[in-house]
Amino acid sequence: MKFVVLGLYIAAMVLIGFFSLRRSRDVGGFFLGNRTIGPWISAFAYGTTYFSAVIFIGYAGKVGWSFGLSGLWIALGNALVGTLLAWKVLARPTRAMTVRLNAMTMPEFLAARYDSPNFRTAAALLIFIFLVPYSASVYLGLSYLFEQVFHLDFHLALFMMAGLTALYLVLGGYFAVTLTDFIQGLVMLLGVALLIFYVVTSEPVGGLRQGLEGLRAIDPLLASPLGPDWVALLSLVVLTSLGPWGLPQMVQKFYAIKDEASIRSATVVSTLFALVIASGAYFTGAFGRLFFNNQMPLLNGNPNPDLIMPLLVDRFLPDGVGLLLLLLVLAASMSTLASLVLVSSSAVAIDLLQGAAPQISRRAVLFWLRLLCVVFIGLSVYIALKPTIILVLMSLSWGTVAGGFLAPYLYGLYWRRTTKAGAWAGMLTGVSLSLGLSLYYRLDGGLIPLIGSLAMIVPLAVVPLVSLLTPAFSREHLKRVFGEDIHAAGRHQQKDENNEPAFLPCERFGPSG
Repeated sequence: MKFVVLGLYIAAMVLIGFFSLRRSRDVGGFFLGNRTIGPWISAFAYGTTYFSAVIFIGYAGKVGWSFGLSGLWIALGNALVGTLLAWKVLARPTRAMTVRLNAMTMPEFLAARYDSPNFRTAAALLIFIFLVPYSASVYLGLSYLFEQVFHLDFHLALFMMAGLTALYLVLGGYFAVTLTDFIQGLVMLLGVALLIFYVVTSEPVGGLRQGLEGLRAIDPLLASPLGPDWVALLSLVVLTSLGPWGLPQMVQKFYAIKDEASIRSATVVSTLFALVIASGAYFTGAFGRLFFNNQMPLLNGNPNPDLIMPLLVDRFLPDGVGLLLLLLVLAASMSTLASLVLVSSSAVAIDLLQGAAPQISRRAVLFWLRLLCVVFIGLSVYIALKPTIILVLMSLSWGTVAGGFLAPYLYGLYWRRTTKAGAWAGMLTGVSLSLGLSLYYRLDGGLIPLIGSLAMIVPLAVVPLVSLLTPAFSREHLKRVFGEDIHAAGRHQQKDENNEPAFLPCERFGPSG
């Protein structure tokens, strides 16, 4: 029965890929769906890309074991900062400015915003290099679950998932990704509801009150609001909530939404989706110690928190529920993987190849996009075959990529006085902090989330400081970027069709250039 349901699910994903093939015959269609994606599908695409197997396997198990119920602060941060505030602050100006600058990718946008072709090259390399380990962490989590629930060989599960991702992505591009995201999002919502019910009512937990008493018996701090280590917890909140603001695969959803009118609906749907999914994952993960008598599962004789949730599902939940939860994690993972692969392959095909050879035909770029999707998946699988910890891989990737992009991207949208030197300083500071400190502390899993948080926050101070000390851009460049007379900005306020003040990027933030 398990294999029949899994086969039907895989067949549905492949059919969506074939159905989307006619909509992905050019670069714009393959990478952004020709900017025609509606609010609900955009919202589910954002949410399913945000939450992958990593949250249900690596994060839910490890965070629940370490912090107990205080891990729910991460869920609140993901919903309010990582989703609600991200859509409110970034969506409108991102879509408007990328259309104005004819930019399809994060490197393309930053190069145009800061008038720096070299920025495009550096940003593309950053994406391609550091999103590979993130993708590998997703494959790892997925393969652990397949091994425990389906009792498939780890390597077989890994190659099977990689092949499926490559097939439907290469066929249908971004349009296929968004359609599957919508279906996968519905599966995730149902799966989380069942996961909460069966974990709370299971024998080891015995209901919410008894479960709380069980956690307090192990350590009273596991049931307290701040948990055993509030500093480490805060670093995870910052990393996982602020990080998506600077991740290209998340920002891509703002590029592709069909119009600004769709943004309000997408904001509400995305926020509710994030609140349900993240809360369900961290709430159930908090009870992991009760299922294993406070003894962490072992892999090759060593404690491995990545096995907590897969073993919980396999040993303690009914078979039918376990199957649905497997589809939940599969759904979450496939959508994240597809977005990662698409963004990473575009970094080479659109930003590096087309940037170095502008005369190349768009048909050739599309061919390279599809080919590089397969290459990227292959590299991710290679890394996933190496023994490692999911939380470490994901935290290092998030910290480095978001640390490099967040400050230049955010200031680029809102502050005219941001300079080329300021943007470069911000990117280099974020990447250097993440990699330098991670290597110095030998990839210490306990410190990497804190390092990633610092890599995102420190550049937010570096960019304005360097910008104020370096020459501003010309009025002509700023007018091209912001699409308005910079001297007139502030003396008038445009109105939308409802006679309400229109949201104009940078009109309400920062001094004029």
